[in-house]
Amino acid sequence: MRKISVLGLFLFGALMLAMPAATPAQIGIGVGISVHIGPPALPVYAQPICPGAGYIWTPGYWAYGDDGYFWVPGTWVVAPSVGLLWTPGYWGWAGGAYAFHAGYWGPHIGFYGGINYGFGYGGVGYAGGYWNHGVFAYNTAVTNVNTTVIHNTYVNKTVINNTTVNNVSYNGGTGGVTAQPTAAEKAAESEPHTPPTAMQTQHIQAASQNKALLASNNHGKPAIAATSKPGEFTGKGVVPATAAAKTTTPANTNRPNNAANVKTDRPPSSQTTNKTNTSTNPHTSTKTNTPTNTNHPNTVTSKPNTTTSKPATSTKSSSPPPSKPKPESKPHKN
Repeated sequence: MRKISVLGLFLFGALMLAMPAATPAQIGIGVGISVHIGPPALPVYAQPICPGAGYIWTPGYWAYGDDGYFWVPGTWVVAPSVGLLWTPGYWGWAGGAYAFHAGYWGPHIGFYGGINYGFGYGGVGYAGGYWNHGVFAYNTAVTNVNTTVIHNTYVNKTVINNTTVNNVSYNGGTGGVTAQPTAAEKAAESEPHTPPTAMQTQHIQAASQNKALLASNNHGKPAIAATSKPGEFTGKGVVPATAAAKTTTPANTNRPNNAANVKTDRPPSSQTTNKTNTSTNPHTSTKTNTPTNTNHPNTVTSKPNTTTSKPATSTKSSSPPPSKPKPESKPHKN
């Protein structure tokens, strides 16, 4: 019995030594890590064009490894199954530290900290598209899609938010977003989830090994901010950050009660050029392609305001009435 126990302990120890240690990539996808320093602000970058039908946008975020925070570029990913949507991961303050909550695939969008990742992820829900009878339809008002190649598109400008953009990348703590999950988001969290795909995991692993993506090296402005496909860090599909964003305290912490009211800050622009995750002047006129999918229940066509305001006029003159002329004085005779 004693020999068997010793042999068992020896085999157990050998097994533990054979198990690989957690890598920065594993940490990046939410394997039990907490940090006492919050992540940097989200950088400003453009969205690369969608490489093909069936790809869904997964926004970039700051992950944490042995050398500190590093940027995981946003990228287009093929959903693991029809009908699944991506809920991004997020950093949240709890118990005196920032903990990372891993992203996942599911039938509905769950809570992602109220973080405005842009391109349809405005803090709650996803306004970049929806599944329509087994085919993903893209909202070209907030996503960069070439409609000459991908025809299952529509335009919903009601999701565009023309307010000041904040680039806060974490929930809670000092200066963090104060959003709390809605009832729908809580329900989504209890649904069956699918973890990141193998391509996503390889994408994170590649980012963790790229020293240029360390926040300590790029100072919040990564040269590889987004890619057309996972793991492709070179070529024409790579988009650099245009600026290192400044973290600002969110002015409005109220959130809509459902995804139908979600507002994002991505204006419609050319369908073959990159879209930038910054707000635009609400008075700027832009043109979009005619939607090919007119059966989308959530599509709302905004009618322009044709009523012109008339200047206020007054019926009474504000100037005093003219005074009566004085009689001419007669010349004085000596």
